[in-house]
Amino acid sequence: MEIKRNIIDALKVWKNSPRRKPLVLQGARQVGKSWALKKFGNECFEDIVYINFDTMPSVKEDFKRTKEPLKLVKLMEMIVGKPVSPSTTLIIFDEIQECNEALNSLKYFCEDAPEYAVVCAGSLLGVALNRTGSSFPVGKVDFMTLYPVSFEEYLQAADERLYRAYQMIDEIVAVPEVIHQQLIDAYKVYLVLGGMPEVVSTYLDTRNWSDVKTVQGAILQSYSLDFAKHISNKDIPRVFQVWGNLQDQLAREDKKFRYADIQKGGRAREYEGAIEWLCLAGLVYRVSAIETPRLPLSAYKKSNAFKLYLNDVGLLGRKFDLDATTVLMGDNLFTEFKGVIAENYVLQSLVRQFGNQHYYWTSGNTAEVEFVLQDTGRIIPIEVKADKNVTAKSLAYYRKQYTPQLSIRLSILNMRKDGDLLNLPLYLVDKLKFFCSL
Repeated sequence: MEIKRNIIDALKVWKNSPRRKPLVLQGARQVGKSWALKKFGNECFEDIVYINFDTMPSVKEDFKRTKEPLKLVKLMEMIVGKPVSPSTTLIIFDEIQECNEALNSLKYFCEDAPEYAVVCAGSLLGVALNRTGSSFPVGKVDFMTLYPVSFEEYLQAADERLYRAYQMIDEIVAVPEVIHQQLIDAYKVYLVLGGMPEVVSTYLDTRNWSDVKTVQGAILQSYSLDFAKHISNKDIPRVFQVWGNLQDQLAREDKKFRYADIQKGGRAREYEGAIEWLCLAGLVYRVSAIETPRLPLSAYKKSNAFKLYLNDVGLLGRKFDLDATTVLMGDNLFTEFKGVIAENYVLQSLVRQFGNQHYYWTSGNTAEVEFVLQDTGRIIPIEVKADKNVTAKSLAYYRKQYTPQLSIRLSILNMRKDGDLLNLPLYLVDKLKFFCSL
């Protein structure tokens, strides 16, 4: 089943912008970047020219000979055997991190041939530039990032009627109980699936959890193959060690990343490069600790205290080897993991809405709040509770200490607001930015 991705609407806005520059679409592997660009081209242009620098390596030599846009257009016309029109053709450069010359040609398309619509996809662009020290056309390109399918996008594909009801939730009042329970059930399914497009479409087509598990396993395997392909031999073992240890780090109660848990006596200097590679590849997100919630949060983060989450909650469940029924039925086994599963789900949505820099608050051994968000000049503490038990004291302690304008508790309880405290159901986290503005 085809899933409607919100990125298509953003691409349409880019197409019609009078200040349009060549576009670089970033995102981890398997999130659907190539599909999205081709879908956009088919909907909004008469024709597409598609160049993949991974599968067409000989084209790299042509880009080494010239960066002049008109000569490159002529080259592409020869390759595809048809004219390339600035008004009706979308030029797609895929896996552009494999060809630095093509990346730098974007500067000249911006300056000398802005009439051409050029879009690029790069899964490991940050990794490639960091590794080679290659130049980049700063200020000459637009950027977008494609993330895994959100809960909102999944819901639209899975249940159009329930999605319409979801869209109508636009004020801070209790959701009708029958709709609330249906959305909780859909949220639980999403926790198992995650947002990898192939996983979601497989489930919607077959409703077979065994098929879902197989696809998730294949994606994790493909990520591991990338390690061997794109990392120097001396660094491969450490990346594998960090990647293989992530679920163990998150399974602990405090979830703080400890180098010594990877290898006895492990130190930051040994593994920081591996962690940075995984972050640049979009496979993990780093959430840094702060003890002093002041603006800007980035100035108060503790560089030596952080947590690492995965880019997709479904893949995290697969790394835990959780069975679907364990999550859906709320078995005792899930009790051990549901906190981190819910946190990973929330973080994915925060990244989509607010960017990559996120923090959690800790007060030694006294209290800890899962996320603190900097938004419109405010610091908003966000507590995540995987079930109906919302009696933990950490958020109450934070509120007493710092009297925030707004505090948010995410759980499976219905929506309500008590003073500064907004109780929001977990299925509404994709609307968090909206509710923060009310």
